[in-house]
Amino acid sequence: MKKYLIGSKALRLTLLTIGTILSLGIWLTGVNTVHWVLYVPTAFVLFAGITGICPGLIFNKILFKENW
Repeated sequence: MKKYLIGSKALRLTLLTIGTILSLGIWLTGVNTVHWVLYVPTAFVLFAGITGICPGLIFNKILFKENW
């Protein structure tokens, strides 16, 4: 499980900031107006910032068959 973790606190804070700004944009636009696809990267980034596990990075490493 450790191989999936983000080690940098600065990166985690950056991900939280990006997720917060995306969430604010969704809220300001109107939750019913925004397309559901915009929630996917927002959820990924907030999840990565809170837990330290980045689903986007895991998906990309599987997609490009990179070794951990």
